[in-house]
Amino acid sequence: MKNIRIKEYIFDEYADCLLYKDLASREKNPHNKSILIKLSDQEHLHYLFWKKMMPDYEPDVGQFFLLRFRLLRRLTGLTFTIKFLERHEHIVVKEYERVLETLSGDEKTQLEEIIRDEKEHENFFIGQVQETVIQYIGFIALGLADAIVEITGVHAGFLGVTNSTLFAGISGLIVGFSAAISMGSAAYLQAKQESSHRSPWVSAIATTISYIASVILLAVPYFLTQNMGYAFTLSIGVGMGLIALLTFYSAIVFDKKFLREFLETTILMLLTAAATFLLGTFLGKTFGIRHGSGLLV
Repeated sequence: MKNIRIKEYIFDEYADCLLYKDLASREKNPHNKSILIKLSDQEHLHYLFWKKMMPDYEPDVGQFFLLRFRLLRRLTGLTFTIKFLERHEHIVVKEYERVLETLSGDEKTQLEEIIRDEKEHENFFIGQVQETVIQYIGFIALGLADAIVEITGVHAGFLGVTNSTLFAGISGLIVGFSAAISMGSAAYLQAKQESSHRSPWVSAIATTISYIASVILLAVPYFLTQNMGYAFTLSIGVGMGLIALLTFYSAIVFDKKFLREFLETTILMLLTAAATFLLGTFLGKTFGIRHGSGLLV
């Protein structure tokens, strides 16, 4: 086995040990804290196993490494942070399994146990983390995804009716605010019918806020330019960015395929935009709506 690979294993296990320990020291939830301590202890044992093969090597984990994940923890939550950290574990397991073929005796037995630990991280410990944001992520995703598709469709419809970006932007905000209340009410009723421990009010608020936030972000380009084409293009870009963020978060937390989920939602948004643009153009011509001001003649 090459020394450079052993150094990588030592560094990775030691870095993970320090990170889980750091996260545990800042965790207020006793249940989550105990899970992080267990993960840290396991990684420390793994570190000691590889360290025996290179006792003179001392890994140097800088504070920047810990600061990055502290920030990630604050921005995205504990579950996402751990899953993001462990996302490469299947690659590590395969490498360890290749090393396993070169070992025998106690070393082989110990490495087999380490491999079991690495597989268990995602299947058990990470699944035991209790976090409010994960309980309501479905409602947040519902608000974001529905707003992106619906409001992009509204803006596309006005693209076929008027050249007034102000008119299109305000219309999107009005429609979006109304739709947000409707979606929040639906989320409240849905949560009330479920047997889970989710609060109907929190579900409604999460859906409404995520919907309104998306509506505002999608409308901003229409107040920054007077060119409908530019505004619509920028708004589409914002929508795709929101879809990418939401899909990436879900892909990490729920082990989904990022590209497939992203393409499905993006295609749905674009098809909706195309359909409403054609409808807006048809209605504009049928009812003689003036393109310059967006007002009926």
